[in-house]
Amino acid sequence: MTNKIVDLSIQDGIAFVTLNRAEKHNALNMDMFSAIDNVIKTVSKNKSIRVVIVSGMGESFCSGLDIKSVLSDRKSAIKLLWKWMPGNANLAQRVSVGWRRLNVPVIMALHGKCWGGGLQIALGADFRIASPDCSLSIMEARWGLIPDMGGTVSLTECMSCDQAMKLSMTAEPIDARSALSVGLITEISEKPLESASELAKKLIERSPDTNRTIKKMYQNSWGSNIRRMLAKETWNQLKILVGKNQRITVKRERGDDKAKYKL
Repeated sequence: MTNKIVDLSIQDGIAFVTLNRAEKHNALNMDMFSAIDNVIKTVSKNKSIRVVIVSGMGESFCSGLDIKSVLSDRKSAIKLLWKWMPGNANLAQRVSVGWRRLNVPVIMALHGKCWGGGLQIALGADFRIASPDCSLSIMEARWGLIPDMGGTVSLTECMSCDQAMKLSMTAEPIDARSALSVGLITEISEKPLESASELAKKLIERSPDTNRTIKKMYQNSWGSNIRRMLAKETWNQLKILVGKNQRITVKRERGDDKAKYKL
C-alpha cells in the first residue's frame, strides 16, 4: 500500500510504515493525521504482520504539527478533538494510542526532530530507537496547548512524574542521551532503522501469542486507565483552546512581546 503522505510496505512479516512529507520535516497536517489513522487500521486487519516499524523520510522523523494548516483553522482543531464518548480516542489521539492497541510489537526509528505531535506518535510505540543526533520535545506548551494526543498514557509508564512535567512545561528539546537517561527512549543507535529491523527479526522468532500477551499484560500492569486519561486530555485541551491565553501564547511565539497573559 502506498500513500502520498504515509507509505506502508510489508516484508517477511514486518510492516514498514514511513512518514513521507520530507519537505516539511514530516509535519502533521490533517491529511497526514488521516493517513496514519488509516494505516493503523490496515495493519490491524492484516494477520500476516508480526512487527511494525515506523520511520520518517528526510531530515526528521516528525517535527510536530503543521501550525499554519492546523492551528490557524479552528475547524481542523475541532475535527482533531471530536469524539462521541469522552473516553474514546479522537483522531489526534488515535495516531498515538492506535499503535498501542495493535496486537503486535511496534518500533519507532527516530532521527532529526521528534517534536510535539511527532513525539506523541513515537510514544505510542512499544520501543523507541533514536539516532545520536535526534532531538525530542514535548512542545505543545510552546503554543499555549497541553499534550493531548494520547502520549501521556505512555509517559506514565516510562518516566517519573517530575521529569514528564519538566519536559511538558518547558517545551525544551533534549538530545537522545538525555532522553535515554530519563526513560523517554529505549536505546540509541547510529542507524536506528537498521537496529529496529534487527530487533523486529528477534521478535518474529518468538510466538505471536507470547508477544501479544506480554504487550497487553505489561500495558495493563504499568499503565493508568486509558479511557479516563484520554477523556482528561481532550476536556482540558478544549478549555485551553477557548481561553484567551492560548491565542496570546501564539502571538508571543511569533514575536509579539507586548502580548500579556491574562491572570
